[in-house]
This record gives sequence, C-alpha cells and structure tokens, in this order.
Amino acid sequence: MTGHRQWDSSDLEAGGLESIFDSPKPLTIGLEEEVMLLDPETLDLAPLAPRVLAKLDDDPRFKGELPAAQLEILTEPAAGVAEAVAALAAARSDLAAVTGGLALPATAGVHPFAPAEGALNDSDRYARIRSEYGPIARRQLVASLQIHVAVGDAAETLHVYNGLRDHLPELAALAANARYYEGRDTGLASVRPKIAETLPRQGVPPPIASWEEFAAELGWGRTAGAVAEPRLWWWELRPNPAFGTLEVRVPDSQTTVADAAGIASLAHVLVAWLRERDAPARPTPTWRIEQNRWSACRHGVEGMMADLATGESEPTRARLHRLLDELEPLAERLDPNGLLDQARRLVDRNGAIRQREVGTDLGVEGLTRWLADRFLDTELLPDRLFRADDRG
Repeated sequence: MTGHRQWDSSDLEAGGLESIFDSPKPLTIGLEEEVMLLDPETLDLAPLAPRVLAKLDDDPRFKGELPAAQLEILTEPAAGVAEAVAALAAARSDLAAVTGGLALPATAGVHPFAPAEGALNDSDRYARIRSEYGPIARRQLVASLQIHVAVGDAAETLHVYNGLRDHLPELAALAANARYYEGRDTGLASVRPKIAETLPRQGVPPPIASWEEFAAELGWGRTAGAVAEPRLWWWELRPNPAFGTLEVRVPDSQTTVADAAGIASLAHVLVAWLRERDAPARPTPTWRIEQNRWSACRHGVEGMMADLATGESEPTRARLHRLLDELEPLAERLDPNGLLDQARRLVDRNGAIRQREVGTDLGVEGLTRWLADRFLDTELLPDRLFRADDRG
C-alpha cells in the first residue's frame, strides 16, 4: 500500500477516524511484503537496501525498512486478490532484475543462519526506534506479509476487527515460515513472533469497542511518547488510519508468490465473511486467542487448537479445513481464479514444513539458497492470473 498521510490532530479523533474508515471501496486489498537481501556469495544478509533503492529510482512500489538488509514491496489497492497477487509477482520480478549481481532477494519470516543482530537503516524515520530499543531493534531482522483489506464502513470495520482477532492463530499457523534461525532448527514452526515480542505492542491486539476508545488509546500513546503516530501501533492486527483498512500483520513472509496468494486469499475472504456475520456478544478473552497463537508458533498446521468458547481441542488441520469449507462459497463469488485453493494446499504442507524438509536434506546454507531460488516461482498459479483481462 503506497502513500503517506500527513496527520492532523482531528484525523485521530473519533470523528476523523470514522471518516477515514468510511472512505475506501469495500474489500479492496493491498499487500506489503518484506524482502531480505542476501549476499550472492555467502548468502548472509547483505545491508544493501539503500543501494538497491537508489537503483530502483524512487519507484513507489519499494521502500526501506528498519533492517538495512531488507526492503518492502507495496502494491496499490486492488479490486481483488488476483490483481494484488499479479502486482506482487511483477514487483518481485522487477526487484530481482535490479538486484542482479548485487544481492539476491528472498522471502521467509527470518534468515536461516544470519547472526541475531544486524545493521539497521540509518534514515530519520527509524531514529527513535534505534535510540529507544538499541540492541533489541538490531534483533528485529524479521519479515512479514502484511495484508490490507478495506471494510468500507467505519462501524463494520470495528465489528470485523473484533471478529478477526479470533482467527489470527489460524492465519499464523498457515503462514508459519520461519523454522531455522541462527543456523539451527528452532523446533518452532515460526520463531518470528518470539523475536517480535521483545518489542512492545506485539501479538494479539486488544478488542476495540468504539472509535472513541481507539482515539483515546492513540491519544494516550502519544502523550506517553510510545505511539507518536499510528504506524507504531504494532499489533498483529490493527485498524490502519493511513489507508482506512484493516491490516493483518500476523503472517510470515511467504517464499513463493503462490504461498502469498493463499494467505492473502484467506485473509480477504475472512474479512468478507465476517462482514456478513452478527457481532459476537462480547470479544473473546485475549488469553484464549493467545493460547492458540502459541500452538501456531510452536507447531504451525501440525498442532492442536482449542475452541474459543468450549476449550475443546482438535487438530489445527481439521480446524483449518472446516474453516475453508465454510468460506468456499463466498470465495468462489469473490475470486473466480480459485486462489483459496492455495490456502488449502498450505494446510497440508506449508512453509515451515518445507523448510524442515529442505533444511534436513541440504543444511541451512542449502535452505537459504533454496529460498532465493524460489523468489520468482509462480509455478502453481494459473497463467490467466497474469493477464489483466482474466483476473476477475
């Protein structure tokens, strides 16, 4: 999602927030994908983002991130998932062309063997983070896929937000793609959330009852010096006032475009589905969602999750397949390209599982090369996805 809002104090009052979230066209979607830059010879992280961005000549689809060995791909708001995924694939291709000989782009939740601390971007945008968090900031060498979906109505946005909190663990389990870290198998499907938790405002977000409540929380954060602007409200799901969207921040960066398509499709259709459902009597207690979040982090799709009302446990795969079955009719109306099938594929064999297989066979350096080799892989996606007239 491109663009940068200049904040006026009235924007962050309840009325201003409602106006922002009433504005977008419903169910438009944008993607932000954090990409690692690797040294072509050593495959270690290469802190070359400023040089790569200079070669991109101010292309608005790319921007720097906190780590100096990372940049972000941003897509414009799209009418549907197919258009957003096609834009992501095109941006990956253009980035790979520019980095040839200088760096190798690759996507996963973390680098498999790089040291825990790394160089940071020295731009003014990140000065406060570098100063406040010091060595903790230098450990934030993590990469996520952030999915923006517009609800298009302020009241409905909060209704969907509160319902979507419950499903963050399923999204996290499906998108788990960060098994190896500092040269070893961590035993986690994704170590990225545990690294992120060393910063504040991470994990399952609080429920939000009204725009007055959200405005008050942002106001408290500004006064406390913790949330000088809304982009520092870092939870794994947030209403994003810069775009008037719900921003799903729980997924790891996905190794292939097809994997990213599956995660984006699930997030998109979940928002559409929740728009059509009645609001829950009360938000689910955060600790119950966090219990399932731990299972997602530890086991990915191979674990167990508990029913948020009864506590009864079932295999995560069964839970995901049942959810996908319920979403399928709506997905067929939203996306004639069938991209939710990519999500169903990941239920059986997602990024964490493939990392374990490749890491066992080839070691961590072989795994890292494998990640880079698949940056442009679109093999599992239909050819029509890349023809503008056929995206639906």
